[in-house]
Amino acid sequence: MAAAAAAAAVGGPQPPQPELTAPGLALDKAATAAHLKAALSRPDNRAGAEELQALLERVLSAERPLTTTADGEEAAVAGGGGGPGAAEEEALEWCKCLLAGGGGYDEFCAAVRAYDPAALCGLVWTANFVAYRCRTCGISPCMSLCAECFHQGDHTGHDFNMFRSQAGGACDCGDSNVMRESGFCKRHQIKSSSNIPCVPKDLLMMSEFVLPRFIFCLIQYLREGYNEPAADVPSEKDLNKVLQLLEPQISFLEDLTKMGGAMRSVLTQVLTNQQNYKDLTSGLGENACAKKSHEKYLIALKSSGLTYPEDKLVYGIQEPSAGTSTLAAQGFAGATGTLGQLDSSDEEDQDGSQGLGKRKRVKLSSSTKDQSIMDVLKHKSFLEELLFWTIKYEFPQKMVTFLLNMLPDQEYKVAFTKTFVQHYAFIMKTLKKSHESDTMSNRIVHISVQLFSNEELARQVTEECQLLDIMVTVLLYMMESCLIKSELQDEENSLHVVVNCGEALLKNNTYWPLVSDFINILSHQSVAKRFLEDHGLLVTWMNFVSFFQGMNLNKRELNEHVEFESQTYYAAFAAELEACAQPMWGLLSHCKVRETQEYTRNVVRYCLEALQDWFDAINFVDEPAPNQVTFHLPLHRYYAMFLSKAVKCQELDLDSVLPDQEMLMKLMIHPLQIQASLAEIHSNMWVRNGLQIKGQAMTYVQSHFCNSMIDPDIYLLQVCASRLDPDYFISSVFERFKVVDLLTMASQHQNTVLDAEHERSMLEGALTFLVILLSLRLHLGMSDDEILRAEMVAQLCMNDRTHSSLLDLIPENPNPKSGIIPGSYSFESVLSAVADFKAPVFEPGGSMQQGMYTPKAEVWDQEFDPVMVILRTVYRRDVQSAMDRYTAFLKQSGKFPGNPWPPYKKRTPLHPSYKGLMRLLHCKTLHIVLFTLLYKILMDHQNLSEHVLCMVLYLIELGLENSAEEESDEEASVCGPERCHDSWFPGSNLVSNMRHFINYVRVRVPETAPEVKRDSLASTSSDSLSSLQNSGTAQVFSLVAERRKKFQEIINRSSSEANQVVRPKTSSKWSAPGSAPQLTTAILEIKESILSLLIKLHHKLSGKQNSYYPPWLDDIEILIQPEIPKYNHGDGITAVERILLKAALQSRMNKRIIEEICRKVTPPVPPKKITAAEKKTLDKEERRQKARERQQKLLAEFASRQKSFMETAMDVDSPENDIPMEITTAEPQVSEAVYDCVICGQSGPSSEDRPTGLVVLLQASSVLGQCRDNIEPKKLPITEEEQIYPWDTCAAVHDVRLSLLQRYFKDSSCLLAVSIGWEGGVYVQTCGHTLHIDCHKSYMESLRNDQVLQGFSVDKGEFTCPLCRQFANSVLPCYPGSNVESNLWQRPSNKSIQDLIKEVEELQGRPGAFPVSISSETNLSKEMESVMKDIKNTTQKKYRDYSKTPGSPDNDFLFMYSVARTNLELELIHRGGNLCSGGASTAGKRSCLNQLFHVLALHMRLYSIDSEYNPWRKLTQLVEEVNSQQGNEEQQPEVPILYHDVTSLLLIQILMMPQPLRKDHFTCIVKVLFTLLYTQALVALSVKCNEEDRSAWKHTGALKKNTCDAEKSYEVLLSFVISELSKGKLYHEEGTQECAMVSPIAWSPESMEKYLQDFCLPFLRITSLLQHHLFGEDLPSCQEEEEFSILSCCLGLLPTFYQTEHPFISASCLDWPVPAFDIISQWCFEINSFTERHAEQGKALLIQESRWKLPHLLQLPENYNTIFQYYHRKTCSVCTKVPKDPAVCLVCGTFVCLKGLCCKQQSYCECVLHSQNCGAGTGIFLLINASVIIIIRGHRFCLWGSVYLDAHGEEDRDLRRGKPLYICKERYKVLEQQWISHTFDHINKRWGPHYNGL
Repeated sequence: MAAAAAAAAVGGPQPPQPELTAPGLALDKAATAAHLKAALSRPDNRAGAEELQALLERVLSAERPLTTTADGEEAAVAGGGGGPGAAEEEALEWCKCLLAGGGGYDEFCAAVRAYDPAALCGLVWTANFVAYRCRTCGISPCMSLCAECFHQGDHTGHDFNMFRSQAGGACDCGDSNVMRESGFCKRHQIKSSSNIPCVPKDLLMMSEFVLPRFIFCLIQYLREGYNEPAADVPSEKDLNKVLQLLEPQISFLEDLTKMGGAMRSVLTQVLTNQQNYKDLTSGLGENACAKKSHEKYLIALKSSGLTYPEDKLVYGIQEPSAGTSTLAAQGFAGATGTLGQLDSSDEEDQDGSQGLGKRKRVKLSSSTKDQSIMDVLKHKSFLEELLFWTIKYEFPQKMVTFLLNMLPDQEYKVAFTKTFVQHYAFIMKTLKKSHESDTMSNRIVHISVQLFSNEELARQVTEECQLLDIMVTVLLYMMESCLIKSELQDEENSLHVVVNCGEALLKNNTYWPLVSDFINILSHQSVAKRFLEDHGLLVTWMNFVSFFQGMNLNKRELNEHVEFESQTYYAAFAAELEACAQPMWGLLSHCKVRETQEYTRNVVRYCLEALQDWFDAINFVDEPAPNQVTFHLPLHRYYAMFLSKAVKCQELDLDSVLPDQEMLMKLMIHPLQIQASLAEIHSNMWVRNGLQIKGQAMTYVQSHFCNSMIDPDIYLLQVCASRLDPDYFISSVFERFKVVDLLTMASQHQNTVLDAEHERSMLEGALTFLVILLSLRLHLGMSDDEILRAEMVAQLCMNDRTHSSLLDLIPENPNPKSGIIPGSYSFESVLSAVADFKAPVFEPGGSMQQGMYTPKAEVWDQEFDPVMVILRTVYRRDVQSAMDRYTAFLKQSGKFPGNPWPPYKKRTPLHPSYKGLMRLLHCKTLHIVLFTLLYKILMDHQNLSEHVLCMVLYLIELGLENSAEEESDEEASVCGPERCHDSWFPGSNLVSNMRHFINYVRVRVPETAPEVKRDSLASTSSDSLSSLQNSGTAQVFSLVAERRKKFQEIINRSSSEANQVVRPKTSSKWSAPGSAPQLTTAILEIKESILSLLIKLHHKLSGKQNSYYPPWLDDIEILIQPEIPKYNHGDGITAVERILLKAALQSRMNKRIIEEICRKVTPPVPPKKITAAEKKTLDKEERRQKARERQQKLLAEFASRQKSFMETAMDVDSPENDIPMEITTAEPQVSEAVYDCVICGQSGPSSEDRPTGLVVLLQASSVLGQCRDNIEPKKLPITEEEQIYPWDTCAAVHDVRLSLLQRYFKDSSCLLAVSIGWEGGVYVQTCGHTLHIDCHKSYMESLRNDQVLQGFSVDKGEFTCPLCRQFANSVLPCYPGSNVESNLWQRPSNKSIQDLIKEVEELQGRPGAFPVSISSETNLSKEMESVMKDIKNTTQKKYRDYSKTPGSPDNDFLFMYSVARTNLELELIHRGGNLCSGGASTAGKRSCLNQLFHVLALHMRLYSIDSEYNPWRKLTQLVEEVNSQQGNEEQQPEVPILYHDVTSLLLIQILMMPQPLRKDHFTCIVKVLFTLLYTQALVALSVKCNEEDRSAWKHTGALKKNTCDAEKSYEVLLSFVISELSKGKLYHEEGTQECAMVSPIAWSPESMEKYLQDFCLPFLRITSLLQHHLFGEDLPSCQEEEEFSILSCCLGLLPTFYQTEHPFISASCLDWPVPAFDIISQWCFEINSFTERHAEQGKALLIQESRWKLPHLLQLPENYNTIFQYYHRKTCSVCTKVPKDPAVCLVCGTFVCLKGLCCKQQSYCECVLHSQNCGAGTGIFLLINASVIIIIRGHRFCLWGSVYLDAHGEEDRDLRRGKPLYICKERYKVLEQQWISHTFDHINKRWGPHYNGL
């Protein structure tokens, strides 16, 4: 009632409303709305309705927002006078208020949602959305789920995958038409609508009034905004402008759809109500604006080539078209209009329509129907016009989403689908014109896939709206616009037209959406049945398919190379597959049962008609035009596939659907032409056509195409062969392959059609084709499972395969509904039956393997099928690869030692319908060919190969296997006079023909041939003549004549002159006109049969006379119970034996004849010395053997050369080759270290003026900074709660310590108390090769001039080592040192420690004590400076400058000794964090620490420390005046010595000494520092324990103070330390917070000893490493628990051979230079004076955490999905957007945008920036959307690979397959190892520059 009233109110002409005054406008919207709602709720609501209409008229008037001038045309172009103004905002506000009827809009939304009865999810998404597809739950193959529904449902164990949506889609959860209910998620498990309350009437009442006006307003905007694009200007800009203006309105509608079912049903009413539409849009009424908009609408309709039915007369259809037709331009005049009078004034659509006058017209059932399909549109509702504009505006995303969001409403779905179908032709036209056809295609499919996947709906629309007619017509119409004349066969008179593959329509796949819809609806049985029953449709469809028949014709270039290689073949293959083959597979899937026979008959009938038309159109008789080939014969293939289906599934009688013989002959020609052309292409006869022709040959057999192309072709040929005369067929094959002339007994011949160099491969091609034709059973009786198995075996035999590549390579039945879905049960079960899984392995080189499947042994043994392999190989080398693998298997399993031939395999039995195929093997023509070839091989004629012999024997064996009936022995002679007096063989059965002797043959030979002379002699002897008489005339044979004769026969038979008399053959050989070589006839004496030839062949192959001995003579059993295995391994000899045995088995006569021949033992035919070719065969093995030996010798020589080269490249003098450049003590007579330059090859010492250098790579590293104090690595955060904070990393702790020291102590002193380089430290590594520095400079010059540089930048000094190609970026000069000197230095002296301490102090004070004086600028010192500069520049400034005063020398000093520290610490980590393994580890082999130390020492000595401050004093002397420090308060104090880092002190002391260092000085320094270290350990221990423990220890220790070795007892020392420190305030603040630091364990002497040892161990390890590098001493290996004592011995802290019974005590290593108690109290005093003021910090600084665990990357979760789901939607913390390419750092867990411009800072993208901050230039990122890891190293990056693999051990880069992925721990370990060992640069090969853009 309300609706009707509203309609009435709208209808009548409105009384003009008085304009409300301004205050009236400002009336409270809510109040107005409430008032109106009340008014409308009354029973008589006429007044309320009118009031509302008036208000809406005013608010929603389309005049105001878009048009500014009265004359609307120009204004509309401007797109609406100034942006989305306040008016639109206002209008939207009003609408919201009115809908809510005075309440709040949000409350209204919530209220409506409560009534949502929808049980469907229906979530619509756009491109790039991540969705799921579960094949187990899907009914339709297009089924998809949103992530939420997928995870809420239960899909464990299902076959599902995740995918990125290409075109957009919608979630099907809850829709039982598309998926099984078991897969629904918890929310959508069928809500029954009973429990949803009924919607109260007044809730949505206002919506019913307001929405029609709102939608009409929107349509008016669309009408206003649209302007016909001018011919040349693309109008996208204008359209986009309009769309931007309308964004808020459409979004508002979209929000309404999301309110749920209740609101959707209101919207459906509004959109489909025809009355409303009529009233509002008819443009009657006096509203000028409405009128104008209606006019624009009509113009738009007209310009689209559509008519509005009423106005037929006004807008005539025959308007002149704007575009001229391409064909007319080419000058073909002709009729216009192709489909009746289909063409209207559409600019682009006329191309194909003119000028094809002679072509057969396409007769559709009635022209008016088509007219209406293509041209008439009448809109009756808002929905229809909305869709019209959506199409006109080229499917804007917002509109599409709105239209799709409505789909859960069933009524709407039907209405919308019908509307969509109604507009189908219009969609096609718009698509063709579109400039952005790709985007548009995606949007179209986004809609159509939702509509047509539903079978019920598709059926309804097919019945009610002629869906099939429309689709077929539209497709036909679309293709007609790009037809050209076919040049196949008869170029001048051809009437056939084909699509032009160069046109955009085909090249860009523009037809794709329409074809995909067609395939989609054909997958529904009910629809497909209608199609198959409708004869008119089938005719039209065959007509459509014929457009593709013979497209993309190739003509062989015979003279020069084609200058432009067209790539149109991609388009052609795609078009045949998508537009022809896939619909065919769709139809075939419904022809599976007997009841569907009728359908097959229909298709076959119209297919044959179309083929007949095609043959007529191209004027085809019986000879194909030479040098032409097209790979596209879709009509043939339709015919073949329906035949195959008919026999296999429908039990149809094959003969009932076959045409007559003549048609079969025609049918066979073109597929055979393709097979011959394949052989020609592989023989390089098409090489002038460029690479693309090879591409076509490969695509034709490639896995996605083969079962729609080559398989049907071969099947069709098999059918033809089984029904045609076998002699005709065989001779056709050899003629097509152009090898007829080769098949002569003569040793020389002339081939008129083929060059000699191609003969051999063409002959191989012909024989191979015959073998395939006769042994392939794909369509002749194999079951689906057998086919799958055979395909799989063939692929696995070529190469091991990954699971996904197998899925890809095994031809699927392309229609997804066929039931053999990839991943289905049968695939997996067959795979596990034929293959073993090889888990992914890691090669140390870092190349990562995938999980592979490899054939089981029994597959090689019994199933390897070379025929299938040849059929399926895209590259010829794969056949060889399969044979090699087969050979290897046989050798390995000991089955056959030599070179095996392809094995002969028994075939599955033929289906009875195709029995005729085997007649090919029993026809005289084939026997003559086989005989001739055997003879030629035996006589060593040229151009024959082992392959030919192999195929010949294969064919003979096939013939014996398939001989018809067992022949009776007393046969032959009695069967009446021979029909044909000059035939070679008596009958057609191979078994009997094998023993038939052929005596003489007449051949035509060139006059020069040797036979000519021989013959003239022979013929004089009476004997030979008489024998000629006896045997009848000599045999002659001409294949071509034979074929002609048969063809004539067949033609005659069909024209009923059935006389069985055969015209005698002409012996003249048919040859190409114009080439008549001088031939003469000669008669050859042969006197052989096939059997005798085989036996001689056996002798020849084995190289022995009489090698063949019939096995049954010894063992008669063989004949009675023959055990012929199904499968035979072996070479030619075994093949011959097998054949002879089979021949003997099949007939006693054969057996007798074989025995006779063997008795005669004829020598090989020509009684001359061994011919060259025989020699070849004999020598082959010998020669192979020799070649092998030669090769081995060469290899050995090469290896030894390489070895000596490597030795010279390394350091020659080193005793074992693994420590190059260490100065060794082995040979004192050599005075200096000698280095080899790998560039100039000279060796010599490094000198001042010509220094040698080590090739090194300098890189900044933060690996050390990532150490933490717990063993478990941190986990990667996968929820909001888990976050990683870097407080506990080594780098953070050291930073805090340094800043604490800098707060309270003098800066310069602080910088000596610690080391830096935990973050951004410089790590130096070398490959161990040396070069002269001047050679290096010239090498760099040459690299700079070399343009082809990959991966590294020479300007940054990067290069690869000239010898081993390892990446490097600097050269470290080798310090000139002599070995003898070092011997002296290492001799232990017996000086006391006091003397040594003095010497050390003096040496440190003498700056000049450097052998190379700094003052003299030598080349060496320059190089040392430059390398120091390189080292500094390797890391960023922030990692070098820690001083408060920038640029202070202390900074450089700190940096330099820290470089040494970094390298030592890293080496320690590479050794696993301790030195238990001992020896020179791998890192040691290539260590450059020695050279590095020289460079650092040289520079350190430039900054001599003021002797005042030298910590050495504090360590070794007692300072007298204790009060000096208190004196000046304002200056900050020095850092107390107990706060110093002992390892840093060690490095400072050693680098301050003149080099080379003496061993005893080194030991002295270590001893002194150990005392300090030990004291620190005691202090830290005392701080750690609680008050009671302290007093107890103080007490016990004091008792022992006066014993003899008090200074070496930790108890005494500890008690002393405690008593000294108690004087200060260190222990006083035992407040509450202190309890946290107290460890709860009770300290036992053992635990204290362990604590002290652990405290000192890091220092001992570093010191031992240092000693190892400086003095070249080996490190001892040891158990972990004795590491401390062993290292102490090694360092000389303990007397050697210190072995005591009682447990080891660390204190026994102490060697105090001054009385212990004095020096300790001096050190403690400094602490006390500091803790006076800062007790807290004083205590914190004392407890150093020295036990860092090894660094690790973050621990990743088991399943990749957990990472993906959390991160792929996570917003970036910087720009708060969801990044397009999110990534996460695997070192610290930071989330970053890869390539994101949003987070760019000073031209650095976020990943690069993070790699600098987190890893000092090295970043390891996991790309979330690709599952791969990317490494950034400085200015380069590389893809590392993935650490997540699927269940089959494969990566899934870019998540293309979307299968579940699991962590591969081994791979992750490899990654971590490369990170820790800094070897990314060396192991990964593919680096590229990232230009800061990652």
